Amino acid sequence: MKTKSQQLLTRTLRNTPADASLIRSNCGLPLNRDQSLSVADLKTVNNNPEENQSQLTDTKAGVYKSKAFVPAGVSKNAMLVYVISKTGKPLMPCKPAKAKKLLKKGLAKLVRISPFTIRLNWITEEQTQEVVLGVDTGYKNVGLSAVSQDKELFTSQAELRTDIVKLLSERRQYRRTRRNRLWYRKARFLNRVKSKKQGWLAPSVQHRLDSHIKLINFVKSILPISKINIEAAAFDIQKIKNPDIEGTDYQNGVQKDFWNVREYVLYRDNHTCQACNGKSKDKILNVHHIESRQTGGNSPDNLITLCEKCHKDYHKGKIKLEIKKHNGFKAETLMSIIRWKLATKLKDLGNAVNITYGYITKSDRISLKLEKSHSNDAFVIAGGDKQERTIIYTGKQTRRNNRAIQLNRKGFKPSIRKVRYSFQPMDLTMFINKLYFVSGVQNLGKYIKLKGLKKPIKTELVKLIKYGKGLQFIPAL
Repeated sequence: MKTKSQQLLTRTLRNTPADASLIRSNCGLPLNRDQSLSVADLKTVNNNPEENQSQLTDTKAGVYKSKAFVPAGVSKNAMLVYVISKTGKPLMPCKPAKAKKLLKKGLAKLVRISPFTIRLNWITEEQTQEVVLGVDTGYKNVGLSAVSQDKELFTSQAELRTDIVKLLSERRQYRRTRRNRLWYRKARFLNRVKSKKQGWLAPSVQHRLDSHIKLINFVKSILPISKINIEAAAFDIQKIKNPDIEGTDYQNGVQKDFWNVREYVLYRDNHTCQACNGKSKDKILNVHHIESRQTGGNSPDNLITLCEKCHKDYHKGKIKLEIKKHNGFKAETLMSIIRWKLATKLKDLGNAVNITYGYITKSDRISLKLEKSHSNDAFVIAGGDKQERTIIYTGKQTRRNNRAIQLNRKGFKPSIRKVRYSFQPMDLTMFINKLYFVSGVQNLGKYIKLKGLKKPIKTELVKLIKYGKGLQFIPAL
């Protein structure tokens, strides 16, 4: 027997479904004393628990399919959907189920597929939590991690481009060829030297500095970042070479009292060919670059003494040099240059920046029992401790123009490829209602290779969703 109160409650709710969710409610002016904080007839966002949202998971509406929400191979439960307000301000992210409801009801529109980002179509209170962004700066890879009090909201390991020097050398080669054909054209290298301004950086260094700022600005566009923590690395290259160096030894280097690098290299090698050990009758000595000057530079570690005969035979492929290529200190030098420039630039842009150091990051990472990686270091730099981790995005920069060089069957580079294939690497495609990123093409573009699939697919069966241009983020499988 039901009590009287239970009977009245049942009679009142007899038209209400038993499994219904509280989707939205009206928020009128009388509910708030301060009318500036509310809008008449405003629809509030879904706030029902996730376990009661299963009724919308089987929808057949285009991008709302659960299979199309995330790329193949990635768990949907581990992802977050990033939200931008109607005024363009980033808000706190939500779960895919809530974002799916907003999209279906027309309360939001799709902005970006990876990472999945939506923009609200209605005015809402732009309340956010404190989010700290940790940046693990690097030469080839940059770690990013945005952490709130309870969970990690975004993490990525972005790969920087390392082909800037090569492309500049290639451009210089084309320019010289063009200038040689136009004999009346004046040389321009003197003009470029005079035009260097204060604070000028080499193009490869400037590119990495700009890439760090671009990555940080991207995270700020999808999350309400309140503070940025950056790891500043200081490298003493002479100390790396000689751990016992100190005091005046820094001014008394190995090249002291030598006119130039060539004279020092000849003295170091005892004026003897390092290939034939002086057995050749050729007495003319040359200084040879172990690695090309384009990538290895003119440092003594990249130079070796060869007689003229051995030098010519090496370039003809008749002999081989059994010498280890020196890795050099490019990464350390670059990070020493941009470590403070990055912090200064971010402060000038109005960001709250905090500096930390590598030994602190290492100590905290070991105490948390985390593996060594850029994403884990960024998590520690951001102040991460016991927060719930999210999936890792792999960031990559793609050139916007199709300037890939093709090789013919004999291994030569005849020309820049003029025909663009239907698909390029990092393009987002759909195959059998699933999203995939392109990793390459085969057979002159007739077959396409998709990330996550072992066998190539016919190009006709794949649909293009978005060209991969500029900065791309894909979930790490």
